[in-house]
Amino acid sequence: MAEFSWIARSPLEKALVVGGYGARGTAAGVSLTEIRNFDLIQVMARRGKAAELAKAAETRFGVAAPNAPKAVRVPDATLIWSGPDQFLVLSKGGIHAMEKLSQAFSQSASLSDQSHARALISVSGAKARSMLAKLLSLDLHPAAFPAGTAAATAVDHTSINLWRGNDRPDGQAVFNLLVFATFAESLWHTMLDAAAEYGVDIGHSEELG
Repeated sequence: MAEFSWIARSPLEKALVVGGYGARGTAAGVSLTEIRNFDLIQVMARRGKAAELAKAAETRFGVAAPNAPKAVRVPDATLIWSGPDQFLVLSKGGIHAMEKLSQAFSQSASLSDQSHARALISVSGAKARSMLAKLLSLDLHPAAFPAGTAAATAVDHTSINLWRGNDRPDGQAVFNLLVFATFAESLWHTMLDAAAEYGVDIGHSEELG
């Protein structure tokens, strides 16, 4: 029998074309980049085990898991609130892969490996908020949505997990969007259309920092 193996491919492999898009002549107002090669585990407290999950998370990561719409950065992972008594663990290199977290949360939580089920898109630039404002109903003003804020929301009827990361060196805000792989290409084109009037800089895919 012939050997067969799966080859992992990005859901944006065909849609992502590096370069400029939309308005030309001035600096691009929006930058879009796909982040690849990450581990993503959904952690959900079992019934009546929320307190135990909180203790287990603090033991594992050294900080309390987010119990409000926040994204908490630790040296080797980001913990992203995704609903009451549940959060996502975003990391790389297998440090917090499924088999590792299954041991840490065996008594308090149910886990789901989402590493190949989601696409991660980074949005930044002077017009990033203006572009996103066309597609979702959240107030992204710095006073209402500071760095570290997260939300489980929808962009143009597509469910996403959104959080604001650390600002770029030039001071521009960075917004991270996790979307189910099935809808990633559609969302990508929707954002390109919404950002076209500002000019878009589409960067090469990057590894998780």
